[in-house]
Amino acid sequence: MDTFSHTLWGKGLFGYRKYGKWALLFGALPDLLSFGLYFIVRFITQGVNMEFGKPALESIPNWVFIMYDISHSWVIAFLFIIIFLQINKEICFPMLAWPFHILLDFPFHSKEYFPTPILWPISDYRFDGIPWSNTYVWFGNIACIIILFMYRLRK
Repeated sequence: MDTFSHTLWGKGLFGYRKYGKWALLFGALPDLLSFGLYFIVRFITQGVNMEFGKPALESIPNWVFIMYDISHSWVIAFLFIIIFLQINKEICFPMLAWPFHILLDFPFHSKEYFPTPILWPISDYRFDGIPWSNTYVWFGNIACIIILFMYRLRK
């Protein structure tokens, strides 16, 4: 799913309490730690000559795959939430946007392009889902986000 949608899901589901802006961050965090860093590196090295769009898998450095595995794992996400339970319990609710991001990703990524390793490093199992770029998935996602925010506005 696209990073912007994840951000909106994080805010809509987990950002209506005290730490709303943190829910935005945690909703996008898995993608920011992998593709966000990759974008920054490409921008620094290629500048305005950088090409946009879906890069070929062969052109993506190995560290992006490693960061994707780390940031898209429920094991890692819940480990951090458990750690933060000891530090600041109030921030743990918006942190739930992180595992929710993973929950949305694994059925909507195919094995052909960044399948989601939900139980990494315990298991390398990757579900072969329907790509989020599928018209029905994409419009369904947008419709659900609109419904969620209409519900939040009424509350």
